[in-house]
Amino acid sequence: MITDNKTCKAEDIEYKIKYSGRKTMGISIHPDDGVVVRVPYRTPEKIIQKMIRDKSDWIRKVLEYHGSLKKIDHNKRFSDGESILFMGKENFLKTIPSDKYYVRRSDDNIIEVGFNGRKDPEIIKSILEAWYKNVARKILARKFNEILLKYRNYNFSPSAFSVKTMKKRWGSCTSKGKIAISYDLIRLEEIYSEYVIIHELCHLKHHNHGAEFYKLLSEVFPEWKSVRKKLKTFIR
Repeated sequence: MITDNKTCKAEDIEYKIKYSGRKTMGISIHPDDGVVVRVPYRTPEKIIQKMIRDKSDWIRKVLEYHGSLKKIDHNKRFSDGESILFMGKENFLKTIPSDKYYVRRSDDNIIEVGFNGRKDPEIIKSILEAWYKNVARKILARKFNEILLKYRNYNFSPSAFSVKTMKKRWGSCTSKGKIAISYDLIRLEEIYSEYVIIHELCHLKHHNHGAEFYKLLSEVFPEWKSVRKKLKTFIR
């Protein structure tokens, strides 16, 4: 019997075992964590392996899907020459020692980061993320106002709008009409922020995903299905 968390392999599928006081067994699959099997303490390994074999077709299908996803903030080393997305275009990171911290984007698709002191990847990352958020608040807020003006005949009346960190969703709309969208949308082509904004504006009229909501969304943004499908291929 296994009593410690460990990594194993069955049917050419690598998986992590996590033991706990739960009473049932379960499998979760995540793009970053991979296959994780959660089981009660002292569950025999052969029982776990049997579950993996029984679910192998489903596991492979999900792993294949995850392999097709595009991670938009995948840069881990934050070293010179790494690719960085900004508004759907590939840019390249250039770091420069400086007496102050700054980010500057040039016309030749270079995002230059000035840093003071030791070149720490975590510091470079935090400087970049702060820059992304600042730029996103300006550009996406302007985009939001443009969309409100463009579709003014629909009388969308949000009570507030904000651009914020949202790792589990791209946008939200509260029952009080407050709309928020993820600053990560600034990394992608403009069509995606347009779709997310319009999606949330439609929730001002219909606070669910029922037939009337999709009827309105299709009227305002006819191509929403294809755009949503592509947006789902991006993960953070």
